Amino acid sequence: MEFPSAGSTKSNIIESDDTVATRADDQVSDSNEPPAIGDDVNVSVVLPAYNEESTLESTVEKTIHALESFCDPTSIEIIIAEDGCTDNTPEIADQLAAADDRIRHMHSDTRLGRGGALEQAFEFANGDVLAYFDTDLATDIRHLEELITRIQTGEADVATGSRWLPENIADRPAKRGIPSRIYNTLVRLFLRSDLRDHQCGFKAFSREAFEVLRPLVEDSHWFWDTEMLVRAQRAELTVVEFPVEWTSKGDTKVDLVRDVFGMGSQILRTWWQISVQPRLSARVSLGAGAVLAVVALALMTQYIDFNTVITEVRAADPWLVGAATIVYALSWPIRGLRYRDILSELGYYERIRFLTGAVFISQTGNLVFPARAGDLVRAYVIKARRGIAYPSGFASLAAERVFDLLTIASLAGFVLLGYTVSGQTAILAQTITDAEGAGRVAVVVSLGVGLVAVAAVCGIILSARSDIDIPSAVVYRVSTDSYAEMVVGVIDRFIEDLQTVAGTRRGFVRIGATSILIWSIDVVTALVVLLAFTPGLDAIQLLAVSFFAVSVGNLAKVLPLSPGGVGLYEGAFTLLVVGLTPITPSVAIGAAVVDHAVKNLITIIGGYGSMLGLNVSLMTAVEETRDVRNRETDISTEGVTQTQTQTQTRNQ
Repeated sequence: MEFPSAGSTKSNIIESDDTVATRADDQVSDSNEPPAIGDDVNVSVVLPAYNEESTLESTVEKTIHALESFCDPTSIEIIIAEDGCTDNTPEIADQLAAADDRIRHMHSDTRLGRGGALEQAFEFANGDVLAYFDTDLATDIRHLEELITRIQTGEADVATGSRWLPENIADRPAKRGIPSRIYNTLVRLFLRSDLRDHQCGFKAFSREAFEVLRPLVEDSHWFWDTEMLVRAQRAELTVVEFPVEWTSKGDTKVDLVRDVFGMGSQILRTWWQISVQPRLSARVSLGAGAVLAVVALALMTQYIDFNTVITEVRAADPWLVGAATIVYALSWPIRGLRYRDILSELGYYERIRFLTGAVFISQTGNLVFPARAGDLVRAYVIKARRGIAYPSGFASLAAERVFDLLTIASLAGFVLLGYTVSGQTAILAQTITDAEGAGRVAVVVSLGVGLVAVAAVCGIILSARSDIDIPSAVVYRVSTDSYAEMVVGVIDRFIEDLQTVAGTRRGFVRIGATSILIWSIDVVTALVVLLAFTPGLDAIQLLAVSFFAVSVGNLAKVLPLSPGGVGLYEGAFTLLVVGLTPITPSVAIGAAVVDHAVKNLITIIGGYGSMLGLNVSLMTAVEETRDVRNRETDISTEGVTQTQTQTQTRNQ
């Protein structure tokens, strides 16, 4: 972001493929710092401008007149934060800057968002008092003296006008007033704010307050105003809200679908960060996981007679259960082999034995902690014991999860196709329609996950063949705030990691083949357990059902609704086995419980054995990797800023 020299007389656009460009004459500063305006500047007023050609000149004139009525004329500056305009606003801003050296023009080729443009302008401002208001002057300019004075006198660190104080209720159209009331109520409720109006575009900060708040605020669009006020209150800064006379001016630039949805997600994000996240520790997560598992089991008791289930379990063939245990244990070295192949595509070569232990530990963590926090443990293990960088560890995990998801979704789809060909689709549909409780939830979840997986793959393939980044375009149709930018960044990195691992035919075939083998062994384990409960049934029929039940059950486990998918897996497995075979519900749930228990038991034994062998603590690993992910986010943000600075330097 750059400013032209004060008093420039000619404007032009420096075309660039980069985001940031400079509007200036042929005199361009060699420094990244803005041109000096004067050491006496005390008040900096920023006017955020997006397509304001009809109001900008008048607003600047009125602002200067208002400031001069109570400030030394040499102590003020006005910064026009012109944000990706498509009309004549940039040319008008250039002309105003050329006519008065107290006026500065900040230009961006593409939209930074309201908050992003304000932050950049305040960063380069010279004043100790930083103020801004909407360019349409919806708030009466006569309140500017009160706004500035409250900061200058030290009465407030942050001052904001309000349209909803009892002293002065704004007369707003219902289509804007009602959403505003609801929004402010939600902010007060979830974020515990004492203010009544968070989005009034009439605010001021002391320089010190802005420097405190800037690194805390993540949003760069409409929610920026609210987050600044909420963070200021949490930082125990003095925030003063005073009534202003406000008049609706034309149509709002807020998209009442996209932007309101985005701000709603930002309320939840901020609530999580300030109210929940500080209270989360490894021990709290462990306790929450245990509670979720107990709740899942308790819900199952509402529609399952566990006395009958226990009777069925006791009647099962112990030798076949033992055989199922051995079969499942055979899949773990293959998991280590697959992980070796994934890491080798990223340029790391490790022994299968070590990597099998790392997989054991991370999967044990997923059984213990909610939200698949165990996945983080593996990145810690390979970093701490083999020096593999965290980004590579996270990339390898992402690739493994994609292959798992696509494999089980493909297996489910293949069996479903078989049922369709054999004319059993109606039976399957009736089974799902009549289902209740955890079984129905599990099937619905698995269906959603499968559709998302297919859509994601289609999006990746189409994006690779198109100039348009389709996944990003879909996200930005919903929201364009900083939260959406974060999601797009995660998607882009995820796709890049996946392309690195599966970008070669050899890598894709090897990893895909081992994935199919791993999940086939998982299915055979379930089949052997079913045979232990129902020795008289046709094994071929049970094999097809096992493929479908295990695939759907594992798709249901993808969403971390409970540790290890306890309840969801059993629900989906039981529903499909009962619906597609003559097996009774008590036998099916018994087989599902034993199948899941066998797999979890092997995982826990292998996991804790590997922890002893590698001297790894689950809690230490989770806490360490959470800190790393936070630091990684900070580094990424810093990297973006550095890139923009380098771009500016090259443009100069």
